[in-house]
Amino acid sequence: MTNQNVVVADTNSGLNLAITVHVTNSSIFTTAAQKPPAAPGGYISISRKKLLKNLEINGGARINAWVDSMRASSPTHIKSTPSVNEDQSSWILHHPSALEMFEQIIDASKGKQIVMFLDYDGTLSPIVDDPDKAFMSKQMRATVRKLARFFPTAIVSGRCRDKVYNFVRLAELYYAGSHGMDIKGPAKGSKYKKGGDGVVFQAASEFLPMIDEVYEELVEKTKTTPGAKVENNKFCLSVHYRCVDEKKWSGLAQVVKSVMKEYPKLRLTQGRKVLEIRPTIKWDKGKALEFLLESLGFANCTDVFPVYIGDDRTDEDAFKVLRERGQGFGILVSKIPKDTSASYSLQEPTQVMDFLRRLVEWKRLAFQGRSRVV
Repeated sequence: MTNQNVVVADTNSGLNLAITVHVTNSSIFTTAAQKPPAAPGGYISISRKKLLKNLEINGGARINAWVDSMRASSPTHIKSTPSVNEDQSSWILHHPSALEMFEQIIDASKGKQIVMFLDYDGTLSPIVDDPDKAFMSKQMRATVRKLARFFPTAIVSGRCRDKVYNFVRLAELYYAGSHGMDIKGPAKGSKYKKGGDGVVFQAASEFLPMIDEVYEELVEKTKTTPGAKVENNKFCLSVHYRCVDEKKWSGLAQVVKSVMKEYPKLRLTQGRKVLEIRPTIKWDKGKALEFLLESLGFANCTDVFPVYIGDDRTDEDAFKVLRERGQGFGILVSKIPKDTSASYSLQEPTQVMDFLRRLVEWKRLAFQGRSRVV
């Protein structure tokens, strides 16, 4: 019997599940194993459908896959070993620090309009146990305010748009809540604002009654799981398990999956210590990025340079869009190696603030006719 690390791709939800399975016959991995690893640490890729078809372990393979993925999303499960350290060094070579590569980034953006896209949780604010207390620092707010003076700036979050606005409290920004399904332009103070009332776009309005119904059902059914918290983000729902005992994760996953069976028009995906429930429409943070670029008048421009900074799996949709466009770049915020389409990395929100400050200072000096990297 051997252990095999697998990255399971869900083509419908775009979710990758990182799990470990125990096998006595590795025939189901033969084709993929002949190819080079697709991710750090010796991971191979296999379709989620094929894996679940081949792994019918007491009928619980699907839930076990979810629970393994839930564990994988927790940095506390990454142990410092020579193998892990070697993987991290290799990963950094492919996703170098955006701070260390600042000069190269600026060189690539010269002559182009930089447009900034920022995730909120884990990017502008630290990840905390209570999602209602994910406050950004005064220093970060001041930095983002200065950033918006020089560049069109959008916050793209899985949170409800009103909720993330209450955290940030900067009227001059664009806000894309519910993973980009609820978008509104600056209320005031932005020279990049287009039109009189700003951009207003809601991609899934018809799903609101259904989402409210599922919210009430999940709140009721997760009461027996201490630490579980269900958050209504208007166009999507979040089931937080950061404060749930790990032994209870399997039960929580089963509860959520049982509710979802009755709602085929909704899909279940996963983020950092959170299960996400969203409409099955083809809309995500990548689509939101494209919509905002178009709203700003940069849809078919070659002189635009989008920069997206985020820490979550849902941000990968935006990173992929940037790679496909061949414009700008993505920056992943993470202390551990992750399979990502981002070009660069930062370790935590304090480094994000340092990067944004350097960007602001570079632009300020450029305006003064002293364009140099500080």
